[in-house]
Amino acid sequence: MNQDELRHWSKRAADWAADYHAGLRDRPVRASVRPGDVAARLPARAPEEPEPMEAIFADFEALVPDAMAHWQHPRFFAYFPAAAAPASMLAEQLANAMAAQCMLWQTSPAATEIEQVMVRWLRDALGLAGHFTGTIHDAATTATFCAVLTMRERALGWTGLTQGLAGQARPRIYASDQTHSSIDKAVRMAGIGQENLMKLPVRADLGMDPDALARAVAADRDAGHLPAGVVVCVGGTSVGAIDPVREVLEVARAEGLYTHVDAAWAGSAMICPEFRALWDGVDLADSIVFNPHKWLGAQFDCAVQFLSDPGPQIRTMGLRPDYLQTPGAEEITNFNEWTVPLGRRFRALKLWFLLRAEGLEGLRARIRDHVAWSRELAGRLQDDPRFEIVTASPLSLLSFRLTGDDADARTEALLERVNDDGRIYLTLTRHAGRPVIRVAVGGWATTHADVLAVHDVLGELAGSDD
Repeated sequence: MNQDELRHWSKRAADWAADYHAGLRDRPVRASVRPGDVAARLPARAPEEPEPMEAIFADFEALVPDAMAHWQHPRFFAYFPAAAAPASMLAEQLANAMAAQCMLWQTSPAATEIEQVMVRWLRDALGLAGHFTGTIHDAATTATFCAVLTMRERALGWTGLTQGLAGQARPRIYASDQTHSSIDKAVRMAGIGQENLMKLPVRADLGMDPDALARAVAADRDAGHLPAGVVVCVGGTSVGAIDPVREVLEVARAEGLYTHVDAAWAGSAMICPEFRALWDGVDLADSIVFNPHKWLGAQFDCAVQFLSDPGPQIRTMGLRPDYLQTPGAEEITNFNEWTVPLGRRFRALKLWFLLRAEGLEGLRARIRDHVAWSRELAGRLQDDPRFEIVTASPLSLLSFRLTGDDADARTEALLERVNDDGRIYLTLTRHAGRPVIRVAVGGWATTHADVLAVHDVLGELAGSDD
């Protein structure tokens, strides 16, 4: 394919995309394929000679869409919807066309400086203090990994980077038992080890107990361990748990521990001033992450990490060999030194397009609608004697299960029927040892009617349970 052919097929792809989104509501949300079905339809080996693009595009249309879960479907309520605004999609097309590797300022001045400005725009939009700066990662998992590595190195006096962990005191990381599995992954990858992630009990409101944190830190110090950092949960993935942010951060600060706030999903809601009480005290944190690609409408992937002082993380993650020097600009910002990969995509472009095309008021209105509709759905489920609400987040995540005899098995069977039916897509989690069904409202095209349809579908399919 040459550039002239690319022009033609890019237009064809844009037409296909418009038709795809226009017809999403008529598709089942989840693919009805079995493992191996797609691979079985592909040739065993790559072609030796070029194939015509007509054939390639036709195969795409025949094979791919029906074998995908449709994340932009207005009735996708599983996991957390990866909302994608049209302006963000357009920006991604332009970034893909430039195909820049934005590892250094000198390789991408516009990408670097737009990223700096977008971090400031979002900092101010979320009501964070002016001392925060930050960077854009691919996902919250990467930001959390960087924060945990920084916790480790700060506690070790930055000797782990050069000497390794052998013979060192055991760094300890503290979090509630409601935190995301990315925290577990981070401590494993950081060489800290799963046994040194102290999952603390939560209170009745599912938030971390600050007194339990203080006791755990004291006990670890007495045992000769090395308390290193605390991960604070704002909007747990399972059922939306929120730690008492100020209380936890004050304990951590008194103990000299580095802190990271995981607000991957719920952080977007903080563009609405009325929700900021949920993370009161967040300005005391050293690191905060939220995913604009989860609820704000930025095309996946896009995770923003705010840092009170980037110095410790740059000291931990940064490495500048001779071939990556920028002569005459020693103090220039090179964002590859803030994170794991050397290579970086131009992620800031989609934030720039999104924030300008929608405006903060437009984004606030959408989030407020999702929260209100979620609460209305919870009310309908609560009023239906077949269901009980298990957890109701102050935002747009709720969980429920069936009532009556053998409710656990019947709840799991109901979820299977719902997802096989295809009109909506939900997911299962476990809370207090029992299965519950999650509903996460946040799709870009989701309407009030789509959210209320959850109760209609559940009522119809639960009615067949016998």
